[in-house]
Amino acid sequence: MLDLARLRSIRLHTKPWSQRLIAEGFLQFDYRHVELVLEGLETLPKTPVIYAMNHTDNYNYWPLQYALHKRFARYTAAWVKGKNYEHPFVAWFMAATNNIPIASRGYLLTRDFVHTMRRRPTEPEYRALRDGVDGGLAVDASAVPREILTKARDMFGRRFEPTRERYDEALDAVFGELMRCFVDLNRGALAMGLDLLVFPEGTRSLRLSRGHIGIAQVALHLGATIVPVGCSGSNHVYPGGSPSAKPGRIVYRFGRPMTPDAFADLAPPRTFVPFGREDEERYGPVFQAVTDRVMDALNELLDPEYRYAESQHGTGTEGTHRFL
Repeated sequence: MLDLARLRSIRLHTKPWSQRLIAEGFLQFDYRHVELVLEGLETLPKTPVIYAMNHTDNYNYWPLQYALHKRFARYTAAWVKGKNYEHPFVAWFMAATNNIPIASRGYLLTRDFVHTMRRRPTEPEYRALRDGVDGGLAVDASAVPREILTKARDMFGRRFEPTRERYDEALDAVFGELMRCFVDLNRGALAMGLDLLVFPEGTRSLRLSRGHIGIAQVALHLGATIVPVGCSGSNHVYPGGSPSAKPGRIVYRFGRPMTPDAFADLAPPRTFVPFGREDEERYGPVFQAVTDRVMDALNELLDPEYRYAESQHGTGTEGTHRFL
């Protein structure tokens, strides 16, 4: 499970042995019948950037990391979901391969519910909890099990005492602590020369969907440059759950770097707390506008079959199953 102790234990490496081992010990042989095409590299800054890439399949980040390793000895720290830390081996693998876990509010309230009730929340229960947490309001006690609101417990490394605070206050507090650690890890990654790899859609989807605002908050807060990267063809090389590649062709197109100046007309007028509920409420439209600009640039880098669907709605997992 992802909690404060695990997040604080993460150690990133400038030249991660795991990425190099996978590249040299497996991928260079596995990719003998895979054509990797990288376009637009001439515009890639030499300084660390945030790659904003679409996520069509389980492994479309591997060919990119392999190519960056081979051509530039350049490495990434990728954002991954909290649910990847539910299984001990997968959690170890994620830590070993230089990933940074992000704990969404949805993950936290779903995992806490399962921990407390030994079952997933129903969609109405989840919605009642989410509405309370997002709005900073007391959760409707008639809509969720009593234990969720009244049982004292450890909540991801922080003690929840219902006699001292409401459920929504406790979840918001632990979310804030987790995200401060998350932002610090991103700051450290860029400082040590690592690129950040982000999938703004937050899920796998063949057609590009609207991005979430996390990438905008981190980039604006840290003053980082975003480079959109369009990946086309990886889903044919990795059609299922196997990490073994099928013969095929994968094209990565690197867009023009988007420095903080590219968002000067949109950026918040003052400093803000990344992922803070009040600042997300105040500047949410700004963060979404920045993200939309990045996603629009990304859309132009994709083959037609991967570009926005008319609704801009993804094809990923729905409901609470997307969190665990």
